[in-house]
Amino acid sequence: MLRKHSIPSLAATAVAAAAEAKASSEGWSCVISVVGDAGSPTLLTRMHNAAVPVRVELAPGKAKTAALFRRNSGAFETSINGQRPAAITARGFVLIRGGFPVVINAQVIGTIGVSGDTPDHDEQIAKAGVAAINK
Repeated sequence: MLRKHSIPSLAATAVAAAAEAKASSEGWSCVISVVGDAGSPTLLTRMHNAAVPVRVELAPGKAKTAALFRRNSGAFETSINGQRPAAITARGFVLIRGGFPVVINAQVIGTIGVSGDTPDHDEQIAKAGVAAINK
């Protein structure tokens, strides 16, 4: 029988807190979303001054994309801008940078999605969240 693990709420909180700490320390406001391994919502945080309302949709979308494809959402942005422009036809997914899997024992247990600043900053914030679990 296949055993599947999904990110528990305490771990999701730790991921989001580490991501928010990174964003705060850099002076970047964002929305942070943590979802389970199948893309279902676990946690959503909207930081003070995260002024653009669409970020509340983009962050969970990035996280869901990373969860369902088991890879970072930025890989699609790279594909679209490079050798695989047809990747843009993957409807219903957010194919831009800022979503990363949270992996424990070689298994994706959840993902984090960040939207709020530049693509590079979104990735830095998300990676800080993932690092909190992999310490």
